[in-house]
Amino acid sequence: MSETNQHDAAHDIAAVRQYLTGLQTRIADALGAFDGSSFATDAWTREPGAHLRGGGVTRILEGGEFFERGGIGFSDVAGDALPPSASAARPQLAGRGFEALGVSLVMHPRNPHCPTVHMNVRMLTAVKPGEEPIFWLGGGMDLTPIYGYEDDARHFHRVCRDALDPFGVELYPRFKTWCDEYFYLKHRDEQRGIGGIFFDDFSEPGFERSFAMMRRVGDAFLEAYLPIIDKRRDTPYGEHERAFQAYRRGRYVEFNLVFDRGTHFGLQSGGRTESILMSMPPVANWRYDWAPEPGTPEARLYSDFLVRRQWL
Repeated sequence: MSETNQHDAAHDIAAVRQYLTGLQTRIADALGAFDGSSFATDAWTREPGAHLRGGGVTRILEGGEFFERGGIGFSDVAGDALPPSASAARPQLAGRGFEALGVSLVMHPRNPHCPTVHMNVRMLTAVKPGEEPIFWLGGGMDLTPIYGYEDDARHFHRVCRDALDPFGVELYPRFKTWCDEYFYLKHRDEQRGIGGIFFDDFSEPGFERSFAMMRRVGDAFLEAYLPIIDKRRDTPYGEHERAFQAYRRGRYVEFNLVFDRGTHFGLQSGGRTESILMSMPPVANWRYDWAPEPGTPEARLYSDFLVRRQWL
């Protein structure tokens, strides 16, 4: 790799790092103000000589007025070989060194009428001495309601579409389908939620345009989520709704541990367990062979929301 290309790669990573750390701060400030609590800050680094180098900052809120638990993590780690979860789609990259940096968040509201949300934006660069670095970006956001509201789903998808349209009107349908296929519990034959957008291994238009698109997705998160929880935050609920929330959170745990590539990447690469598993809900429950009563709001979640459909 030439000196010029080395400088370009370093400049690209520095620009992404600056954006991601700023994004983490903006979201933590906004969601903390909404809750009335401040996110705690936990900065961490890998021990010298560890298989994985680097560190990150975890912003965590537990036991808030609105959010029962939420985490917004920034990580910037490098290693000598890509873990299997990262090279599965590109086996020719197995064995390359890498640097991976991103922001990932999951927020679990206390009120069951307010949906859980996930968002992630990230960049991965695979390097090999004497060859050009190979980069790609990924991310997206998705919504997981406990009690479904069609106007919430339409709003969330509209913001996702509007973020992507400047980069090609074909991207929203493509990334929406990708999201539906990714956030799917195969062993349950069940969607995790109402979806959103998801993309990975994205570098087709080159770095600058790919990075600009990733920024638009990250910047759209608060617009997508805050109006929904602001509308629903005072909706009354009781123990019945809380019990159903805990049951549905069990599905969230199943997906994150069994299918989520980010979780697998972190654990396979020797990442920081507390930060990787901060997405877990504070309370979850499982019941044997349970199904909601027909005609109830709980049954409507399955029939009307946990299905692949066009929201726009």
